[in-house]
Amino acid sequence: MNKIKILGFAGSLRNDSYNKALLRAASELLPENTELEIFDLANIPLYNQDLDGQAPSSVLEFKDKIKTADAILIATPEYNYSIPGVLKNAMDWASRPYGDNSFDNKPLAIMGASIGNLATARAQYHLRQTCVFLNMHVVNQPEVMVASVQDKVDSNGVLTDETTKGIIKNLLFNLVELTRKLK
Repeated sequence: MNKIKILGFAGSLRNDSYNKALLRAASELLPENTELEIFDLANIPLYNQDLDGQAPSSVLEFKDKIKTADAILIATPEYNYSIPGVLKNAMDWASRPYGDNSFDNKPLAIMGASIGNLATARAQYHLRQTCVFLNMHVVNQPEVMVASVQDKVDSNGVLTDETTKGIIKNLLFNLVELTRKLK
């Protein structure tokens, strides 16, 4: 059976991001024959349509990693009831110019963490709406919305909550199953 390659990235630039902690945890919870590469969006500049066709090297690298991945895993915080600007910006670059959508037909799993009680529900639903236009196949269940994450991650940024780990493991299993079905 061929190895499934997942590309993961967080919609946060903060070094101690809780969503980056979720991605690190995911890398330890992968199903057999699966690998996760984590990409940092820090070097992606603001999208400028004038640069379509001559994107910066960091954008070209991001687009290439998306195209060569079998599936995508996004960990997103929620900013002002929606998707963080850094995540939307990166997705705009990766899906442009028109006709060169790196996300086209890719399976996707979404997860997110927040210190609040609603976790990242609104951001995840907005992200799902964006992914409809991008022609992505989103894993519907389980929804991984980690509330009060500060109580589930230790001072080293390691996810310690076993229930959350189990849900992430289930999400990854479902992502791999969907990826295999779509191949």
